Amino acid sequence: MSPTAKAPGSTTPATVIDVARLAGVSVATVSRILNGTARVAADKREAVEAAIQKLQFRPNLSARSLRSGSTATIGVLTQDLESPYFTGGTKGIEQGLQGSGFAPLLVPGHWNPQEEFDRARLLMARKVDAMIILGGSMQDAQIVEMARQLPIAITGRHLVAPNVFSFHFDQIDGGRVATRHLIGLGHRHIAHIAGPQEHADAIDRKEGYLRAHSEAGLPVDPRLIVRGNYLEEGGFEATRKLLSQGVRFTAIFCANDQTLWGARLALHEQGLEVPRDVSLVGFDDLPQCLYMTPPVTTIHQSILEMGRAAARAVLAALAGQPAPVENLPPLSLALRGTTRPPPGLSP
Repeated sequence: MSPTAKAPGSTTPATVIDVARLAGVSVATVSRILNGTARVAADKREAVEAAIQKLQFRPNLSARSLRSGSTATIGVLTQDLESPYFTGGTKGIEQGLQGSGFAPLLVPGHWNPQEEFDRARLLMARKVDAMIILGGSMQDAQIVEMARQLPIAITGRHLVAPNVFSFHFDQIDGGRVATRHLIGLGHRHIAHIAGPQEHADAIDRKEGYLRAHSEAGLPVDPRLIVRGNYLEEGGFEATRKLLSQGVRFTAIFCANDQTLWGARLALHEQGLEVPRDVSLVGFDDLPQCLYMTPPVTTIHQSILEMGRAAARAVLAALAGQPAPVENLPPLSLALRGTTRPPPGLSP
């Protein structure tokens, strides 16, 4: 170690000069690495990173912000901080930002378009460098206008506009795959607990359910389509409504996994066993589904990978580079234990 560099454990905080001396590079090189303003040779980057770790160097973010106009933060507008679905998305964002020097700043929108817009403006007032919007129902025009000021990545919808990067899965096909699976098992009386009618993905999943019936030449009893709210209590109440109507059904396609969890409890309270009496298919493939008894059959979509992709897109935009080409894995059926042929048909 250079005799002029501070030793680890020194009571005086290390400076950029100390890092440069220990790494054997110029102060300008250290600054470029910290700010991400230019490419630096791999050996120099490794030397600087090793020196930062050894000296326990912590950049003065306030000073950097004043000089560069950057706060080194990425605003994340999510919908529900308690939702395991959105938790997966934010975890992916965190992984995508790892090592970049940027940190996420989370705010919830609670599926309220006005609140989403207000929270987005709050993030912009905090001078975030970019924004990632997970789901929601904010107007496209509002997003396009905000993207004039900073890069924005959005999930759950397709939007083409300057400085906007959108990531979405084919929700119609997901609904079709889920319903086709039940039809293929022999079910002919399939209920659907839909999501909130103002959510584009809920509309698309219902459309997939309807298309699968149409393609199979099967009629749909409108009484078998009931509205949920994407939460457990919504699935519970919707299933109780289905049971109270006295209309026969042998399977339920639930608009998401949380809806399915509530539906399962309602069936259990009526002495109905899954899948012996009623088959259930969910949507999202949340981690808990794998550890239920029996494990849940559901449509898998990688919200974790979508979060990573969104983070990589805004980082590339901030670096003045084109967004990387992302090949998100397609939706697929996670076939587990909550589906089987209807009563009376052999497995």
